[in-house]
Amino acid sequence: MIYPLSGLLIGTAIGAWRAKANGGKPLDMLQWGAAFGIALGLVGLFVLIFVERSLL
Repeated sequence: MIYPLSGLLIGTAIGAWRAKANGGKPLDMLQWGAAFGIALGLVGLFVLIFVERSLL
């Protein structure tokens, strides 16, 4: 369960950082953080499924 959560947190941080680097306002940072967080959370979910299935 740690892979999706870590993907969500890392994605949120990356998204907020990219928005700030491009001169974004706080709402831009929230939107970019949410988008990157969802995307990397899904990647983490697929990694978790792959790891769980391959270990059995």
